[in-house]
Amino acid sequence: MQPKHKSDFIYGTRAVIEAIESGKELDKLMIQKDARNELVSELLKLCRDFSVPVQRVPIEKLNRVTRKNHQGVVAFLSSVVFASLDNLISEAYQKGESPFFIVLDRVTDVRNFGAIARTAECAGVHGIIVPSRGSAQVGSDAMKTSAGALNYIPVCRADNLKVTIKGLKENGIQVIACSEKTEETIYEKDFSGPVALLMGSEEDGISPEYLKLCDGHAKLPIIGQIESLNVSVATGIITYEIIRQRTK
Repeated sequence: MQPKHKSDFIYGTRAVIEAIESGKELDKLMIQKDARNELVSELLKLCRDFSVPVQRVPIEKLNRVTRKNHQGVVAFLSSVVFASLDNLISEAYQKGESPFFIVLDRVTDVRNFGAIARTAECAGVHGIIVPSRGSAQVGSDAMKTSAGALNYIPVCRADNLKVTIKGLKENGIQVIACSEKTEETIYEKDFSGPVALLMGSEEDGISPEYLKLCDGHAKLPIIGQIESLNVSVATGIITYEIIRQRTK
């Protein structure tokens, strides 16, 4: 799908290298799968150094983004500067606050991501954590959908979500999965302490490997015939249950 805003991406090997070196934040890099030369090697090294996610794709996918001379390289710009999770955790504890994070496992719809960011900012969530691969692009569409909330809510990018979940737990933060695979509802769960809320993808929910790592599961009670809620709506409901428990 072609981006709606030209400012969302840049193309050409040298242009992308210069963008990274100048400090621009990249959401991801798409590079032609058979591209091999010295300049490409330099670009890939920069991506590793600056933790830029890289996808090897066929040239047809690049041509759908732009028909201009992209040289097999297209980079998508991020609308935010990604934050350090360690710093956010430390800052929350130093302020005497109980950390509250939202972790998104493969939420790919930019409208859902933007809506979640808007709710999180309104609720005073300390940060949103997304995987470096397989998540919604944090571009101008996400910024618009969030109603500008992405200017204020920190977003952290995790290279390995399993390691990140373990790190949250090591910092005294219980990780709770929103999952129907439990009898305990969100109204029975104690969210008063440090918590990270894990929400799953629109297609198949939370990955089994992450479910196993969680300290607990909680579900939304479903009374009607449809089995599940939209992920942004579900996140909003649970987020404000957490806020209710903390402010009662």
